[in-house]
Amino acid sequence: MMSNDRFVVCGIAGSLRRDSWNRKLLEAAAKLAPADVDLRITERLGDIPLFNEDHIGNEAESVHALRAEVAAADAVIIATPEYNGGVPGVLKNALDWLSLPLGSSVLERKPVALMGATPGRLGTARSQFELRHTFVFSRSPVLPGPEILLSFAPNHFDEQGQLIDPIVLERVDLMFTHLKKFASLNEYEVV
Repeated sequence: MMSNDRFVVCGIAGSLRRDSWNRKLLEAAAKLAPADVDLRITERLGDIPLFNEDHIGNEAESVHALRAEVAAADAVIIATPEYNGGVPGVLKNALDWLSLPLGSSVLERKPVALMGATPGRLGTARSQFELRHTFVFSRSPVLPGPEILLSFAPNHFDEQGQLIDPIVLERVDLMFTHLKKFASLNEYEVV
C-alpha cells in the first residue's frame, strides 16, 4: 500500500468504444470503491501505437505515460470485452508494451483483477482466461476471484448506464476486499 494509506488502482477498459459496457463496469467499480481505494481509469489505450520491437527503447510518449500510471498503482483492474472469443487487440497491444523491458516491467509483481461485460452469453470467460495466461509471462499475480463475468450486459445496467444488478454490485465490492488483501500479502516470488 502506498505511503499515504491510499490503495491506488489503475483501471483499464479493454475497449475503445465510447459507450463500452466495460468502461461502464469500471466506472461503477470506481463509485463502489471503499473510501481508502482510489481507482484511476486510464484514458491512454487509444493513444498506444502498435507494438513494434524496432521501437523498444524509443517508445512513444503514450507508452511511457501508461507505464507511469501502472507503476504508480498498487494494483490493476482490467475490464475486458471479448472479441472473436478472445482478448481485444487494443488491450493485448497495450499489455505487450507494458510487459517490457523484460526483468523490470511495471507489470512484474503487480496484482491484477479481471472483470468483463459482453452482450454475448459467455460473459468474457474466454478473454479473461487468455489474460490470465498473458500475465504468467509478465509475472503478474492475478486475483483468483471473485469472477465478474457479465453476460447479456445490457440487462445489468439501467437506461443511464448505471450498474443495477445487486449480485454484480456485491461481487465488485468483494473484489476490492480481496484485491487489497491479495496485494498486501506481497508473497509472490519472481524466479
